[in-house]
Amino acid sequence: MTVQRILDRQPKRTASTITPDTTIAAALQSPGLEDGGALVVSSDGRTIEGIITVRDIVRGLKSIGPDLLSKSARDLMTAKVLTCAPQDRAVGIMALMMSRHVHHVPVLTNGTLVGMVTVHDLLQLRLEEVLSEAEAMQKYIGGSG
Repeated sequence: MTVQRILDRQPKRTASTITPDTTIAAALQSPGLEDGGALVVSSDGRTIEGIITVRDIVRGLKSIGPDLLSKSARDLMTAKVLTCAPQDRAVGIMALMMSRHVHHVPVLTNGTLVGMVTVHDLLQLRLEEVLSEAEAMQKYIGGSG
């Protein structure tokens, strides 16, 4: 099972982006943040400079307060971003996400942003696999398969 399979199932195939100069207040208005919980920070919409998540904003509000809203994405973003490629195995990406405590991983093809996978995407896919395996096992044991 590859990351590409997850991307193929997503209705919106691209990750939501904001520029490094976007204010946190403006980022909060982005539908991508509400829908997916993370925004890729990119000057050109293709290369990744960082990522900002709802969790980052909540932590920033806790430590900085309302002044955070006037700061730019570059002030709050995580610059060292875990990424993957469409051909990567989903189970390997899930393990990395769990070990590094990240919930969103941008997907790159030849250095260009092509999508985003989330913990939710990976868990949903794994659940479907387990249910399918259980059904196949039941049919085998029951003699109908």
